Amino acid sequence: MAIIAQKNLFDWKKIEKLPDLKRFELVLNNIPDEKLMRKLENKRKNGRDDYSVRAMWNSLIAGIVFDHERIATLRRELKRNPALLEICGFNIFKKGEVVPTASAYTRFLKSLFEEQLLITEMFNNLVEECREILPGFGKSLALDGKAIHSFAVKSGNVKGDMRGDHDADWGKHVYSGVGSEGKLWEKVKSWFGYTLHLLIDSDYGLPVNFTVTRASISEIKVAPILLESTRRRHPELIENTEYLQGDRGFDSSSFISMLWDEYSIKPIIGIRNMWKDPDTTKMLQGYSNIVYNYKGDVSCYCPATNQKRDMAYGGFEKDRNALKYKCPAKAYGYECQGEKYCPARTGIRIPLSLDRRIFTPVARSSYKWETLYKKRTSVERVNSRLDVSFGFEHHTIRGQKKMSMRVSLAFIIMLSLAVGWMKEGKPELIRSLVRAG
Repeated sequence: MAIIAQKNLFDWKKIEKLPDLKRFELVLNNIPDEKLMRKLENKRKNGRDDYSVRAMWNSLIAGIVFDHERIATLRRELKRNPALLEICGFNIFKKGEVVPTASAYTRFLKSLFEEQLLITEMFNNLVEECREILPGFGKSLALDGKAIHSFAVKSGNVKGDMRGDHDADWGKHVYSGVGSEGKLWEKVKSWFGYTLHLLIDSDYGLPVNFTVTRASISEIKVAPILLESTRRRHPELIENTEYLQGDRGFDSSSFISMLWDEYSIKPIIGIRNMWKDPDTTKMLQGYSNIVYNYKGDVSCYCPATNQKRDMAYGGFEKDRNALKYKCPAKAYGYECQGEKYCPARTGIRIPLSLDRRIFTPVARSSYKWETLYKKRTSVERVNSRLDVSFGFEHHTIRGQKKMSMRVSLAFIIMLSLAVGWMKEGKPELIRSLVRAG
């Protein structure tokens, strides 16, 4: 917290008990900003000191917590809310204008943009604190890419031209599938702006790492870089990670192989149909009656009746890097007329090397894979939180540098709240951004 040495002559909490103020105080009490404050104060030195660095910083955090899209609306809120002014650390008995001018905020933001490294350090410190106080934090991670629209127009890179967004460009996502009637469908989503590449803890719904790029940068190209930077910054967290979820946008043999081979992380990645016929199957080498499809379903045909049955998943053998499948008749307790002729009656092993996309350490055909994959929706909830609670659905941010700063501050607030609720003994509220509970 940016501590302000100021006496409280009035207890504004008794006058105006707002859950929002409780939430704001929780953020201020747990945000590791002292290093940043000292750096900004040293930079100012003998410059103008109409408003303290710490009060300015706290008010910017308030603007994000209370979802003010513009400095103008934040200033109006400060003018009407003496309790908020006092918590931020402004001198409410000062002669003249107590609330900073718009130009004062402009100068402060310009100085703040030069300290992205310190702000990133704050984020990483909070991630480490979450790892220490949240049980199992980092065990299950999820990846996703979020489209952030720029509501400015593309303009030429003319020096001093502030009317457009010089950094943003066009991105495109193509979604496809098969409808209930067997017809292929395709949907194309395009946007002008940026892509937020996000790695979160899928159990707690909290950010672990992120980067902001132009919209045209592919998610699968950024994912390995994001994972490696996470290992560099949080080696213990990655060492204890067991699973990583991602949608079909991360379906890549090289990426899936890298997760298991280099990180010992089990990939739970959606799969695209790369086969021409989605209903086709391939014969398992060495067996005349065992087939599999692109989804990883393994089936056997009875040698006597030619009846097709799904084989029973028997687990993963790490030392052999192979999946085990059992005879369905033995696993489920029914008779098979061709059992004594079946080459798979004692079970089979399928090495991951047969197809790294289809066969992963957690079998795609298992209930465990399905349960783990559902955790991926936690990324969508974080994205929704950014839009609804932090104003990214309708924003006025222009430029990649400003966008990265704004996303950083939003995630710092998320993590500060989570740490604060844990310290207060209320873990059920760690995702609470709208209410203080």
